[in-house]
Order: sequence, then C-alpha cells, then structure tokens
Amino acid sequence: MRLSYPPEIKVIQVPCTGRVDIIHLLNALENGADGVYVAGCLEGECHYRTGNLKARKRVAYVQKVLAEIGMEPDRVAMFNLSSAQGKRFAEIADEITARIVALGPSPVNKRSKTHATV
Repeated sequence: MRLSYPPEIKVIQVPCTGRVDIIHLLNALENGADGVYVAGCLEGECHYRTGNLKARKRVAYVQKVLAEIGMEPDRVAMFNLSSAQGKRFAEIADEITARIVALGPSPVNKRSKTHATV
C-alpha cells in the first residue's frame, strides 16, 4: 500500500506479542526510547491462542510501574490489529508519535530526540 509512518518508529518483529516480556518494554525505555507500543493480533485471533492477551497484561503492568515511579504510563501502549490493517498501523504510528512528542523526552532518556519503538 506504500503507506508511511514516522521515521522515529523502530519496528521489532517477534513471532507473537506473547513473546514481549516486561523486561523488554522496560529495557527499551531505559535504553533510549521515549515510548513503546506493542501491535498485536486482534483479540481472539492470536495464532498462538493467548499471546496477545499476555502481552496486554504485561503492557498494563508496565504502565502501572511507570505511574508508581512518577513516569507517564502513556509512554507504553498496546494496540490490536490484523495484518490487513496496514493503514491503521500507520495511523497508530502517527498517534503514538504525537502522544510521545507531547509528553516530551523520557526522564531516563539522555538523547534529545523523541522516539517511539514498536
């Protein structure tokens, strides 16, 4: 479809969002990402049955941890979409980038440029 999304987005593919662990999300923030979002299968349509549900719980947990330490929980998010929703993926990339830019650089980020990681 030749859709584009912000160049700040770094896509990291995994076989299933169920493989995304809490430590991966926290490491991304610690290692320079100003925000992280997980794009998983539609709920009920995970090829690995419950991977996306596990990922959603992990994202919610990281949001809770961020709030407890005084960081904005909106720096981490999860979205569910199918592989046929490329246009929606690009829209989400724009939305999350705008959200992260509005929040500003992460307090643990030593870079000046705002980035979001998928």
